[in-house]
Amino acid sequence: MRKQFLYCILACTALGTEANALNIPKTYVPKNKSMYHKEWIDFNKNGQKDVYEDPNADINARIEDLLSQMTMEEKTCQMVTLYGYQRVLKDSLPTSEWKNQLWKDGIGAIDEHLNAFRGWGVPPLKNDLVWPASNHAWALNEVQRFFIEETRLGIPVDFTNEGIRGVENYIATNFPTQLALGHSWNRDLIHKVGYITGREARLLGYTNVYAPILDVGRDQRWGRYEEVYGESPYLVAELGIEMAKGLQTDMQVASTAKHFIAYSNNKGAREGFARVDPQMSWREVENIHVYPFSRVIREAGILGVMSSYNDYDGFPIQGSYYWLTKRLRGEMGFRGYVVSDSDAVEYLYSKHKTAKDMKEAVRQSVEAGLNVRCTFRSPDSFVLPLRELVKEGGISMETIDNRVRDVLRVKFMLGLFDSPYQTDLELADKEVNSAEHQAVALQASREGLVLLKNQDNLLPLDKSKIRRIAVCGPNADEKSFALTHYGPVAVEVTTVLEGIRNQVNEGTEVVYAKGCDLVDPHWPESEIIDYPLTGDEKKGIAEAVEKVKQSDVAVMVLGGGIRTCGENKSRTSLELPGHQQELLEAVMETGKPVVLVLINGRPLSINWADKFVPAILEAWYPGSQGGRAIAEALFGDYNPGGKLTVTFPKTVGQIPFNFPAKPASQVDGGQTPGMGGNQARINGPLYPFGYGLSYTTFEYSDMQLSSSVITDHQPVTVTCKVKNTGSRAGDEVVQLYMRDVVSSVTTYEKSLRGFERVHLEPGETKEVKFELLPRDFQLLDIDKHWVVEPGMFQLMIGASSEDIRLKKGLEIRAYGRGATGETIQSDPTDFISASKNASHIIHVVDGDYSTTWTGDKGEYISFELADNTKIDHMLVTWKNAEAGSTYEIQISSGGGQFLPVQKGAVKPNADDDIRFNLTSGSDIRILITSGKAEIAEVKLPELRKE
Repeated sequence: MRKQFLYCILACTALGTEANALNIPKTYVPKNKSMYHKEWIDFNKNGQKDVYEDPNADINARIEDLLSQMTMEEKTCQMVTLYGYQRVLKDSLPTSEWKNQLWKDGIGAIDEHLNAFRGWGVPPLKNDLVWPASNHAWALNEVQRFFIEETRLGIPVDFTNEGIRGVENYIATNFPTQLALGHSWNRDLIHKVGYITGREARLLGYTNVYAPILDVGRDQRWGRYEEVYGESPYLVAELGIEMAKGLQTDMQVASTAKHFIAYSNNKGAREGFARVDPQMSWREVENIHVYPFSRVIREAGILGVMSSYNDYDGFPIQGSYYWLTKRLRGEMGFRGYVVSDSDAVEYLYSKHKTAKDMKEAVRQSVEAGLNVRCTFRSPDSFVLPLRELVKEGGISMETIDNRVRDVLRVKFMLGLFDSPYQTDLELADKEVNSAEHQAVALQASREGLVLLKNQDNLLPLDKSKIRRIAVCGPNADEKSFALTHYGPVAVEVTTVLEGIRNQVNEGTEVVYAKGCDLVDPHWPESEIIDYPLTGDEKKGIAEAVEKVKQSDVAVMVLGGGIRTCGENKSRTSLELPGHQQELLEAVMETGKPVVLVLINGRPLSINWADKFVPAILEAWYPGSQGGRAIAEALFGDYNPGGKLTVTFPKTVGQIPFNFPAKPASQVDGGQTPGMGGNQARINGPLYPFGYGLSYTTFEYSDMQLSSSVITDHQPVTVTCKVKNTGSRAGDEVVQLYMRDVVSSVTTYEKSLRGFERVHLEPGETKEVKFELLPRDFQLLDIDKHWVVEPGMFQLMIGASSEDIRLKKGLEIRAYGRGATGETIQSDPTDFISASKNASHIIHVVDGDYSTTWTGDKGEYISFELADNTKIDHMLVTWKNAEAGSTYEIQISSGGGQFLPVQKGAVKPNADDDIRFNLTSGSDIRILITSGKAEIAEVKLPELRKE
């Protein structure tokens, strides 16, 4: 519980762009000490503890109590965002004028306040309130204090911010972009990235982070390809779940996922500010784009969703009750609040033309399910027409109350009504961008690297044999790839040139020549017209060639950057932009060994390089430590082990060309080129989904299924062994694919259904295990129902989607019927799940006290309860347990949010009748909170049976 705040007066006037010589204490203490009691805060200043001020009261009761005290003006203020300093807000700290502004009645959220980002192409903001971290946290506390101490009901504000590659701030731990993170295929790493991002955000004063991005990549020309995890909805879901869970650890911040929904497949990859009418069937939308949101909402319990500003099938998502209410809340169980993406509300009338004016756009958005409007405009532009609508009867107070409930629920869940301030200012300075966090960032920079080609084992380079190395190209000494939007904006960046200089042996000379710019003077028109080289370009290329001739090896650092990729930067071509190709060809003509390093935000059609350059390393945008990670990989101090989560087309003429794909949809006709051949177009990918090389080799063997025949209600365990057969330690990403052999509708040729990144020493063998659940075999049938159709399924394990090493068939039979009509025994585990060892959950309901399910700290087993169940106890028989092991009983009422109802110590080899207050819920969970424990049996009459 909160401790008594100490009284402290912090003298500081309202500041503009500078704050001079602030005397920031180690611990923040607010001013109005009469409000702050030992275990509660008197938000409404009435001298008594109201229900909404009581930390021990039920959260729903707190919401209703506060809502009952709010005026219409206060409610509508909770439905809008105020953009921060130098975006919309003119003041860095509260002033007396704030009492005359709209937000005198409160505000839902303040976005990007003092995070240093001022706009694309504008230098970051730097003053004493931006950095150091303690000053920043103090400043956000002061803003928070205004809303708590100076508004009638004291409702805290939700401080929102971006955070897909580290929290967006002047300084914070800088991670690679989300595309690079996806290429790690490492759930544990992504969880750590999420945790660090959320941890640093809260230490800086932010309480809501706009991440992860759950868009699935479909068209490689799209500008925001750098922001997706990949093309597989399964992979996006798996990594999105971990990112969200990491962010929301201990409710340190809310995770707001984006962009809901069907956003990432624009017509011809053209941006357009409304991104209208993605060309997709409803089935593709469900299979590809809805799937990650559905799973992340259910399994990670995210507290925020950003509604996208595209339309689908002619209906703008922002004005769609079907998408924002029926699907999002009704089907997926979302319980947080929906925030609009930029001008999504305004676009209803300015772009989509489905509303006649702003007022009608507001009405449509709120009725559809929008909770909070968020864009770079005055909050008055939304709140004032909203109030008019309420007064005119255009929107009911019931609707307003429903929208505000969701906003308040998130604020209560984040603890803003119990601990609204970040009081440990000294800790912010210690942890934000700390060495410990930097170590995780470096791991991420390394694990996102993908080795695309290594002819004759040119890599790794032998330091002892290199006396002079030429590093050339527009990305060789470039830093901007680590400072793109939606992450830290002013951190120190190690370039590839610096990384190589730091990595070579003493006495080895490293020379540098840029060679050419990232783009040419006529770009992007030069993508369709072949303009000749300018005099300066010829001179630059000649300089690079000369330095390569005098060197033992050349490292060419080419690709893209913030000029060629990013928001509103879709491309016409996937070739190397500008005259980089001419630079590469000229260097290759020297006859010297050449290594190509790509730094870019999307797959590139590097056909010539693939044919003629001996070694290619794909780095994506590898973060502030990317130069170090790349250098370590080039010289063998790190063995790259990333695999592609995207497809490299050979040409834009093949697009759409992606994974997963329907059978034969990416296969062309003839295969024989030339004058006498029958081939009419280029076939196949340059590099397929899942592809990636290593400095060592791996052998796959011994694929096993826990059962070759299961019912459509049962899980199955798949195992195999992987051995490092080379001389170097390395990582292998083992991939499990599934195909429905015969189905009522056409399904994908291969669907990713499991992956594990494993580290193996030379000669080492490890067993890899995958747990497949019934949902992994589902298809969307002709009646638009998700079903598992009985029949044969092929399970495939491989090193990529095209390099399949092992296969086995699996038969799925209809529940209750065998292959010849015999009855199959009822499966008691249909409504039980576990975070680990899912195949062992049968042991807790089989009546055999010698068999157990085992859970370590953080692992859980969940039981779905019958409808309209009220429960006050459960009988758990514990088996063996580590000393000091503890547990927590949690109950969910839907939406993925589990709240604790009882805690205790594990009683080894004993029956434990665990009692708690009578509670209604949909699911109950046993969570191991410390140590390790075995559960032999669980007696739960309330378990759902059908």
